[in-house]
Amino acid sequence: MLSFTISTVVFPIQVPVPARWRWKQVCASATAENRLAWAQQSACRDRDGELEVAVKAVQMACGLCQRVQEALLLPAGQNSGLKTSKDDRSPVTVADWAVQATVSWVLSQCFGEERTSIIAEEDESELSSAESTPLLDLVVSSVNRCLREAPSYGLPGPERELRRTEIVELIGRCNSRGGPKGRFWVLDPVDGTLGFVRGDQYAIALALIEDGEVVLGVLGCPNYPMKKEWLNYHQRYYRLVSNLSPPAFGSWHKGCVLYARKGGGQAWMQPLHDLTQVLDLEKSARVIQVSSVSDPAGATFCEPVEKANSSHLFTEGLAHSVGVRKQPLRVYSMVKYAAVARGHAEIFMKFARAGYKEKIWDHAAGVIIIQEAGGVVTDARGSPLDFSKGVYLEGLDRGIIACSGALLHGRIIEAVDASWDSSNL
Repeated sequence: MLSFTISTVVFPIQVPVPARWRWKQVCASATAENRLAWAQQSACRDRDGELEVAVKAVQMACGLCQRVQEALLLPAGQNSGLKTSKDDRSPVTVADWAVQATVSWVLSQCFGEERTSIIAEEDESELSSAESTPLLDLVVSSVNRCLREAPSYGLPGPERELRRTEIVELIGRCNSRGGPKGRFWVLDPVDGTLGFVRGDQYAIALALIEDGEVVLGVLGCPNYPMKKEWLNYHQRYYRLVSNLSPPAFGSWHKGCVLYARKGGGQAWMQPLHDLTQVLDLEKSARVIQVSSVSDPAGATFCEPVEKANSSHLFTEGLAHSVGVRKQPLRVYSMVKYAAVARGHAEIFMKFARAGYKEKIWDHAAGVIIIQEAGGVVTDARGSPLDFSKGVYLEGLDRGIIACSGALLHGRIIEAVDASWDSSNL
């Protein structure tokens, strides 16, 4: 195990802690109530350290994904071998496995392999066959390049490059089954892979769950524009305009990492770490809040791009019935959660077709960030999402509703109840 010191970047969360030399004396004379309070403060301090590492790991993953996406957008023949398909025909890329291996390595190094339990979307089986060696070599190359950059993020780097077998092991180690007790990380290495391979929006999502509750979440959105108007357009248009009229050098025009911890009372956003520029992350970090819009006529609702993932007809009918008049904002991945948390949309609804089961890695990080930014996230019955049942959100009532405030949320719940029988879902 490597020893190292994690340098502070930006975590504007102040937690008062008694001086270390007084700790035993203070605890000896403390009341039970005070001991509980100090234990809670200690837990918060630990979570701040965990959140710091998680943010840095996601920052690294964002850089890795940007490089892979750029390669995917090269002309045919120059990007071969970067993607394949799973058994269900959904796409998977070098970035999916490389991010999973990278985050697995960072968390294991920082917190100890024996204390690090991870649930993640990808498994190593696709990379284990002899036919997959060229694909695995691309993953290995991406991981080692990313880990070489770790010290610039204030994280440890390996003493040597990792071998194929070690990287396959890191991916396979993310095999926790979750449950109601204990602590485990939840990772979606590339959420919205379809948007990723199309050059559009995607996200890297990392959360920590403790005894069935999400206690911290980090969401990396490398293509999220700072001007919300650009969310309505495919990223290729943004790239075209940026090439014609480049943003000012060093300006924060695209890409962000959002993060929050339970009970923090705030959610934060910082720019992506650019290795080619000097950027003061502490000065650039911002508190984010949900929108104050409560009139449905002025609200924007967002939903998945693909009809296979949600019923557009039903969500449009719901939005219209409560008075929403704006066109829906359709974006890939957990960027929808980011849009609500940043105040760029007021409503996110997802109603999957019968038989589809939501997975916890598609929601955990986004839920805690919206909640700490002041929003509400429940199922269609108004119950909190249950992250204590393993890989799936078991017991989910019909769908997921995230809103900027209780008023809008209540109206959507009422509309669902009134129209569900005719939804054919």
